[in-house]
Amino acid sequence: MIEWNYHKTGALLTTGLLAGATACHEQPKTPDRPNIVYIMTDDHTAQMMSCYDTRYMETPHLDRIARDGVRFTNSFVANSLSGPSRACMITGKHSCANRFFDNTTCVFDGSQQTFPKLLQRAGYQTALVGKWHLESLPTGFDFWEILPGQGDYYNPDFVTQRNDTVRREGYVTNIITDDAIRWMDQERDPSKPFCLLIHHKAIHRNWMADTCNLALYEDRTFALPENFFDDYEGRPAAAAQEMSIVRDMDMIYDLKMLRPDRETRLKSLYEQFIGRMNPEQRAAWDAFYGPVIEEFYRKNPQGRELAEWKFTRYMRDYMKTVKSLDDNVGRVLDYLEEKGMLDNTLVVYTSDQGFYMGEHGWFDKRFMYEESMHTPLIMRLPKGYAAHGDIPQLVQNIDYAPTFLEMAGVEVPDDMHGESLAPLLRGEQPAEWRDALYYHFYEYPAEHMVKRHYGIRTDRWKLIHFYNDIDVWELYDLAADPAEMHNLYGKPGTEEVTADLKARLQALQEQYGDPVRFGPEHDKDMPR
Repeated sequence: MIEWNYHKTGALLTTGLLAGATACHEQPKTPDRPNIVYIMTDDHTAQMMSCYDTRYMETPHLDRIARDGVRFTNSFVANSLSGPSRACMITGKHSCANRFFDNTTCVFDGSQQTFPKLLQRAGYQTALVGKWHLESLPTGFDFWEILPGQGDYYNPDFVTQRNDTVRREGYVTNIITDDAIRWMDQERDPSKPFCLLIHHKAIHRNWMADTCNLALYEDRTFALPENFFDDYEGRPAAAAQEMSIVRDMDMIYDLKMLRPDRETRLKSLYEQFIGRMNPEQRAAWDAFYGPVIEEFYRKNPQGRELAEWKFTRYMRDYMKTVKSLDDNVGRVLDYLEEKGMLDNTLVVYTSDQGFYMGEHGWFDKRFMYEESMHTPLIMRLPKGYAAHGDIPQLVQNIDYAPTFLEMAGVEVPDDMHGESLAPLLRGEQPAEWRDALYYHFYEYPAEHMVKRHYGIRTDRWKLIHFYNDIDVWELYDLAADPAEMHNLYGKPGTEEVTADLKARLQALQEQYGDPVRFGPEHDKDMPR
């Protein structure tokens, strides 16, 4: 039996052992060809899921997946950016191999191998509903309906398989869930196993909540993270970003403080978003935000008071958007249970990356630092899989594709970079599981101006190299400095660990075929 405890920061821990983990117990037979429901959100960070962290909000339906299944405590992405992360997930390969490096210059090559194509060939029905964000149209799906680009929260457009664009009335998280349930209920072939990808726009910037949730959490205040006013000493790449809540979070686009006499860089874009609302939606929106706007400009906060106000407004809006997402995850679970499919379905919930909730003073992602490289990953397992509770091994989003294939009884191609998580889900403890992860971020110069960088993360250490128009290394002892505030690179006593990490980093680059070379001249090898 698993016993759940909370440690002092509120993150959920287990004190029990993974069920069936000992090799001396015979493992139950795994089910044949389970259904797969893969739910992925955008920018949902583990800090804002109560099965990981109870400081901020409750997510009872997501917690239900973790409570009834498994929670990965060391889950990471290979490139913390929406499109590249999705390409890594669907191919099982790092960006250097799937060739989708960034959101600004790349178009996904839909002719390449993906796990939906391999499942489809093996007799699975495959479907995708929601955000795609890979520029080309989806391939390998029997049914798909996607948001163009980032999509809209209110009355969004969808691109259909007929290659036409239709506008749907309502709130995007509800609509995506409606379409996913309708496909399972009315359009799929019930004689075949299926793999359904439910890809939400939520909780992407600019965190526009459903009208029914606008008034939630307005009584909540939040302590600033200890490093909210980080001065980035010894970390010039961290200092160069443009994702500061204080400096870069837009008063109108992000925080909705729209007044005709106020101009900001993103005002016109925000006006396009709220212009999509129907009269009832707009009336509810204005009824809520009108008094908030009036109070803000009357008080006219400045300095630290303004910083705290912006952080509070951001947190509340983010949480309201999560609330709708959590409710809709509950709808999917309830449908599967009602139809008797839950026990033969792998239900996966994750995000395309983590996100900053004020840590280092930031919002957004991109960096290899923990809050953005780490991503939540919880699963409810089909019958026959013995694992339950926490799984501590280092896993990455390149692992999802081989996992789904193995669980479906499909041979995993040798050229996939990821490792199947199926042994961990069976409750096994593989003796030779990976002990290091590789990361590479390419999108610079671009929005938020995070420098290009690559690096290696082990259970204790992280080594990062920022390059292109900068040549800076950073080394962190995650055990002693989990907030990554103290760059140890070049400090006396770190020579041995640095040399070892550099050797291991280069070995990973060679393993994955990444053409990076150490030194200032290596930018010539990188995609532009």
